[in-house]
Amino acid sequence: MENFIVSARKYRPATFESVVGQHAITSTLQNAIRNNTLAQAFLFCGPRGVGKTTCARIMAKTINCLHPTDNMEACNECESCVSFNNNASFNIFELDAASNSGVDDIRALIDQVRIPPQIGKYKVYIIDEVHMLSGAAFNAFLKTLEEPPAYAKFILATTEKHKILPTILSRCQIFDFKRITVEDITQHLKNIAAKEGVNAEEEALNIIAQKADGALRDALSIFDQMVSFSGNNITYKDVITNLNVLDYEYYFRMVENILAGDINSMLLLLNEVINKGFDAQNFIQGMASHLRNLLLGKDQRVIGLMEVSNQLKDRYAKQAAACSTDFLLRALDLANSCDINFRSANNKRLHLEVALMKMVAMPAAQPMAQPVSQPQPVSQPQPAAKPQPIAQPVPQPVQPKPQPVQTQPSAQPVAQPAAQPKQPQQAQPAAQPAAQPVQRMRRTSTVSILDEGPKEKKAEAPVEVKDNPFTQAMLDEAWTKFVTEHKNSSPNFVAGIGKYTHTLKGNEIHYQVDNVLVVNDMNNMGKFREFLVKELGNNQFKLVHHIVEKPKDEVVYTDRSRFEKMAEMNPNVLTLKKGLGLEIDV
Repeated sequence: MENFIVSARKYRPATFESVVGQHAITSTLQNAIRNNTLAQAFLFCGPRGVGKTTCARIMAKTINCLHPTDNMEACNECESCVSFNNNASFNIFELDAASNSGVDDIRALIDQVRIPPQIGKYKVYIIDEVHMLSGAAFNAFLKTLEEPPAYAKFILATTEKHKILPTILSRCQIFDFKRITVEDITQHLKNIAAKEGVNAEEEALNIIAQKADGALRDALSIFDQMVSFSGNNITYKDVITNLNVLDYEYYFRMVENILAGDINSMLLLLNEVINKGFDAQNFIQGMASHLRNLLLGKDQRVIGLMEVSNQLKDRYAKQAAACSTDFLLRALDLANSCDINFRSANNKRLHLEVALMKMVAMPAAQPMAQPVSQPQPVSQPQPAAKPQPIAQPVPQPVQPKPQPVQTQPSAQPVAQPAAQPKQPQQAQPAAQPAAQPVQRMRRTSTVSILDEGPKEKKAEAPVEVKDNPFTQAMLDEAWTKFVTEHKNSSPNFVAGIGKYTHTLKGNEIHYQVDNVLVVNDMNNMGKFREFLVKELGNNQFKLVHHIVEKPKDEVVYTDRSRFEKMAEMNPNVLTLKKGLGLEIDV
């Protein structure tokens, strides 16, 4: 029994031409080899499974080939090519930086660089996952990378370019590998299936390519998995069952129920999807992708952007014809909002059901055509009334009411004044069908302006005059009562007004404060005035404040000043100084 070789290794590209989906990079490398303009270091970066290490091996093999072809491909016949194919080449070294990330590993590599190649032109060093090198290893590698021997070439490969030091990046030619498209992966899987004698449906291979997410190696691994599951006959049903992918048929049925406005059928279909074990968030994400494809299906110019088979493209275009663009855009917005807020929702299933029911509530089948057809009956009588506008311009002021309603059709108001004096009841029914749509538009556009204008302000209630006379003693009693009752609720304000005296002079109450913030406290000052009005039975007095300046404290800086201050406070200090014969050190 032969040992099984996975497709990713068995069909690994051996030439630039066989590399899938990276034509721009392979062409650049071939031209560099042809023109003998190879840099001393290359950096291949990009997502996994797109051909970085494969291109590095092909390039290392080609530049050492003794007899390259006209297309700059390796001949596979010379001594260098044969030794490379047998994994016995002494000119090509592959280093895994994930397991050799220390300074000692880089020093060993530098020692090998000093030895020139025995066969071929170059010694090529392929360092995979180079971002795993430590900072010290990068610094040790920097000098050799900048000024290597003429026969040394370095090819670095990484999936995380942002982790590499800028000093390393500046010394390399950088090639960004892109994700491989679904079409390229599907075509490559077709070729492999034909070589292996496997009968595979196009839709099945397309699902495998979508699941791989741009990585060819992942697609080949899934292909081997499906061959083990289905044998030599890979069907669409087997793929979606094995990979746990929701059948696109559910999305088509869901949109049909939404277009029909059938909420019950929509909820039953969603329940069927959830009972089969599919995650609700994956369903809404797939629903958003389905709506996007329907939006693309409305125009043949962009229908090629769908990553589906040709048979499905026709079906998407057929269902898209039954949906309006406005409906698809609103449904896409609802699906996107549902996906964004899905994790924060407490009842996730209800969150999804509400989003789908909102889609059902939207007009789906071409709602844009009805508003356009409604104004047509208004424009039909206009040609008959157009010859009369010059004959009757004056009677318009007699009927001021119909004019604000019929702002657009200018022929109707001109024709009515002539008919109204004789037949007032016949003119109004003719104007009613045209007045309804116009009046609806006028109401929505001017309701916020016209409705608020006629409102009248309410008359303010007159203020009651209280002028009971009061004395200084009554003022002192009310003042002390306020300070006592509010010392806990407004301590700062009470301390400000209760610190100094207050005097009654006529109808003015003069009081002193040492901080203007007390006067500016409008909330407490208003409460204070209302309290005095209630206690004194008088609201005709006026509060007049006076700011008391605080004496500035003298700041003592020198020893003599401090001694004089102490002697002023306690004369015994001066007696002690004279008795002991002390002097102040200035």
